Amino acid sequence: MNHDSYSDAYIAGILHEVKSFALVGASANKVRPSYFVLKYLLAKGYRVIPINPGQAGGEILGQKVYASLADLDQPVDVVEIFRNSEAALGIVQEALALKERLQMKVIWMQLSVRNDEAARLAEEAGLKVVMNRCPKIEYGRLSGEIGWVGVNNKMISAKKPLMLGKGYQQLSIGNKS
Repeated sequence: MNHDSYSDAYIAGILHEVKSFALVGASANKVRPSYFVLKYLLAKGYRVIPINPGQAGGEILGQKVYASLADLDQPVDVVEIFRNSEAALGIVQEALALKERLQMKVIWMQLSVRNDEAARLAEEAGLKVVMNRCPKIEYGRLSGEIGWVGVNNKMISAKKPLMLGKGYQQLSIGNKS
């Protein structure tokens, strides 16, 4: 896998297939990017479980916060890493030790988070890996939400987004429930 460039079909396939995220590094601070991502994914119908040892037992956006992946009492499709690149390896190692119990399919590392060793281990264990990408941004880009207002393409267009159509051409991932 070339982790410098992902095809739209690869990213769209993941976002279409998965229904739940464990967000490692979730924050209750409303100005933090992890809060925005958690809120956005919930609004799109995903189940999102915040992981943050400092807030364990509390809630973020009505979701119970867990201290670690090991504390989860339910499976998750994606372990999303909202920590720095150095921390990613340890998080992936913990996730892999729990792989069967968690039934996860994907390791997703947020923008600016890249750890090639962690990616190699996850792929060797049969997981899909995304690094240095944000699921909120990717969802918006592939569904056309971003393009509709001219963001990221420097123009407003009446053209339908490429990803709208049949199968993977349509990112019909809006209602995950």
